[in-house]
Amino acid sequence: MSYDPLLIAGGALAGGLVSGLTGFGTGLTALPIWLLALPPALASPLVIICSVVSQLQTLPSIWHAIDLRRTAPFIAGGLLGVPAGVAVLPHVSPRLFQGGLGLLLMTLCTALLLNGHYRLPRSSRLADGLVGLGGGLLGGIAGLSGPLPTLWAGLQGWSKDERRAVFQSFNLSILAVALVSQAVSGYLTAEVMSLAWRALPGTLIGAWLGRRLYHRVNVEVFNRIVLLVLLIAGINMLIQVF
Repeated sequence: MSYDPLLIAGGALAGGLVSGLTGFGTGLTALPIWLLALPPALASPLVIICSVVSQLQTLPSIWHAIDLRRTAPFIAGGLLGVPAGVAVLPHVSPRLFQGGLGLLLMTLCTALLLNGHYRLPRSSRLADGLVGLGGGLLGGIAGLSGPLPTLWAGLQGWSKDERRAVFQSFNLSILAVALVSQAVSGYLTAEVMSLAWRALPGTLIGAWLGRRLYHRVNVEVFNRIVLLVLLIAGINMLIQVF
């Protein structure tokens, strides 16, 4: 079957650019574009493939900032949360879930944009693990593992590289598990792989451009970009519900 090559390439470029700049957001950016041309059964695995590729491409630039002691609770919680999210998926109302998450993102991101210097007094490994668990649950339900750890990392007072190292390593771990799960379940069909070959050049170019922009912005600008991406995603979710 033939699909619009401009939408495939455009979604890949946009998703790669946002991922390269922020360390997350391939799905939040590319999926709405791809769903204009592809059925969900093809768009979902395509998002995961391109997300993993863009994450791997930009990971070396923040490798020096990855602290396994800091990221381990997030990843452990996330890996526990993914199967739990998959298990409850049949019992979750898609509209209620999408509306609730969209409202949460819109409220939190607006508050943090208006008070950009707010920081949590102190975090704990237990709290980090619970945030990872929540991210894993959302990832299992809807493939949206990134928003909670991303918001949480932004409240810790970490440097730009430190916060990106946390949520990018978390996202890559969860996405890798999701990719293996989809492969085992037979979702990576020949048609999906054909689309991936067409999308990957745009993903790689976008991620490269995004990474170059990332190194040019300071921590405050980076934080505002991250919050704006999540705010737009939340507004988009609410629009789709209504």
